[in-house]
Amino acid sequence: MSVVLLEDAVDASRQRWRLALVLFTLYVVWGSTYLAMKLALPGFSPYALATIRLMIAVVLLGGWLVYRGARWPSARQWRHSAIVAFFLLVIGNGLVTLGMEHGVSSGVAAIAVASMPLFAALFAGVFGKWPHGRDWLGLAIGFLGVLLLNLGGDLSANPWAALLLILAPMGWAFGSVYGKRLDLPEPVTASATQMVCAIPMMATVTLLRGEPWIRPGVDWVSISALVYLAVFGSVIGLSAYAYALHHTRPALATSYAYVNPPVAVVFGVLFAGEILHAFDLIGMAVILFGVALITLRKPPASQPEAEIS
Repeated sequence: MSVVLLEDAVDASRQRWRLALVLFTLYVVWGSTYLAMKLALPGFSPYALATIRLMIAVVLLGGWLVYRGARWPSARQWRHSAIVAFFLLVIGNGLVTLGMEHGVSSGVAAIAVASMPLFAALFAGVFGKWPHGRDWLGLAIGFLGVLLLNLGGDLSANPWAALLLILAPMGWAFGSVYGKRLDLPEPVTASATQMVCAIPMMATVTLLRGEPWIRPGVDWVSISALVYLAVFGSVIGLSAYAYALHHTRPALATSYAYVNPPVAVVFGVLFAGEILHAFDLIGMAVILFGVALITLRKPPASQPEAEIS
């Protein structure tokens, strides 16, 4: 009996360490990807950067799935993956990169993307799950933060970039909410299929924009940033997110949404010399407070929050 208890204690300890490593990846690694995008852009056009990043990630993640013997998705799952990929990757990730191309700092881009859970709550309402009392307060506060973010600093001087950085989290939010209604493979395989589907879409955008894939400013910094985005941002980050979704509460798994912005701000200030204005910091605080009100709300007693262990 004591041996069984000891084995259970060891397993629990290992799971805690794994979860700690997973959260570190979601908080710090995903928070650092905004700076990595800024460093990679001098060498690659926005959608070319996203395309090459996904190509590298697909080779690595796809090879791991084949080694693991993952089940091949059905034709229906491939179609649904293409729909989700368009909103999550082409619009969500792609427009963030495009917005940063227009001179927005990595910290401000991360702050704008933090509004994603606000749009997700609204889109969930469109599909029949309207927010409850405190959720509406969170939405109001969060969108007030978005307004403040657009009143001063980088976004106030660049309305085109501001529009892109509003559409990006809207696309990610819609894809996330709508994707729950579709038949998709298991999480890690779904990430791989969505990457595969997004690659030709993003390549087409690059061709339509008439941009060169590789710019004259390409150097070891931009290439290293690209590899970092593919390996750590896409493969390791998405795998960590899938693990978190299956081994902890959804609120904890998605808490990266309000941890990434301050992490991105710190990285941008320390390593890229970025300067944030007062409205940027105030907007970040207000957005994150609104997001916290929504994501940390306890579910009704009749619908307890699921926890898979």
